[in-house]
Amino acid sequence: MTGLLVFREQLKKFYSKYEVYITPASKFLLALIALLVINGSIGYMSELKSFAVVMVLSLMCSFLPTNFIIMVAALVTLGHLYKFSIECAVVALAVFLLLFILYFRFSPKDTLVVILTPICFALKIPYVIPLAVGLVGTPFSVVSVASGIIVYWMLNYMNASASVLSTFEEDGALEKFRYVIDGLLGNRAMFVTIVAFVVTLLVVYFIRRLSVDYAWTIAIITGALLDILILLFGDLMYNTNLSIIGLILGNLVAGAAAKALEFFVFNVDYSRTERVQFEDDEYYYYVKAVPKNTVAAPQKRVKTIRVPDKAVKASGQNSGRQKRD
Repeated sequence: MTGLLVFREQLKKFYSKYEVYITPASKFLLALIALLVINGSIGYMSELKSFAVVMVLSLMCSFLPTNFIIMVAALVTLGHLYKFSIECAVVALAVFLLLFILYFRFSPKDTLVVILTPICFALKIPYVIPLAVGLVGTPFSVVSVASGIIVYWMLNYMNASASVLSTFEEDGALEKFRYVIDGLLGNRAMFVTIVAFVVTLLVVYFIRRLSVDYAWTIAIITGALLDILILLFGDLMYNTNLSIIGLILGNLVAGAAAKALEFFVFNVDYSRTERVQFEDDEYYYYVKAVPKNTVAAPQKRVKTIRVPDKAVKASGQNSGRQKRD
């Protein structure tokens, strides 16, 4: 345990020292992954799939505000959909505008949540999102999580329906709009996932704020079990074709990732908990103080040993005598 604490302190020290380089590199990597996932799922426009274009856009995102990554990802998505179907692009634009209004109104600082949610779905690890965001986010983060889920399911549905949409006649724009909109509004799996993630996030958030020992661990376990129960109930009610094994294994992985996040964000020693009571003219105060688990990172010291000049001369004279002998 001490070794892990030392590693955490060294990591924090390294980040504070090289933050000016790490932050742009992190934004570049996040934008690069987002663009690669988009190009891999709906890469209809070959110009946007170019390696040079992807690198230039990622570099632009690394030096601009984080919210710019969302704008670039949305524009690239609309470009691919426009190449495939103008109707799909129009529907996606309307959805993006609605989500942007809600996002900038309630949770404008949850950029990572909006981007990482569809990425985690594409990487088959979506259950990490409600647990992790519930631990470090706010109740308004449900808007960002729901937005990411809607974007993922919308793009997944449009990509899966490509063969059907291509059979419509060129003048059948109204039928295409109706088919896409009905498919999105009738996607029960998407709505079940939104409900499960929103409820899990809120429960995790409120439990981890309780003044009880091991509140974060209790929140993680409760959230994972609740997520499994809601998704299973939704599958029974609406036949969402959910993989039970994948659901259980995914929540186990999500729980492990959440525990790792807890170690770096909220690592305390409940065995040294103190309760303090004091008062002023108007109130009595009852305070519970839980100390953090901290350890000083070892410092490397270089010790210079200087040999006196007399000792150097004496050693030189002794070596000269030995040669004469």
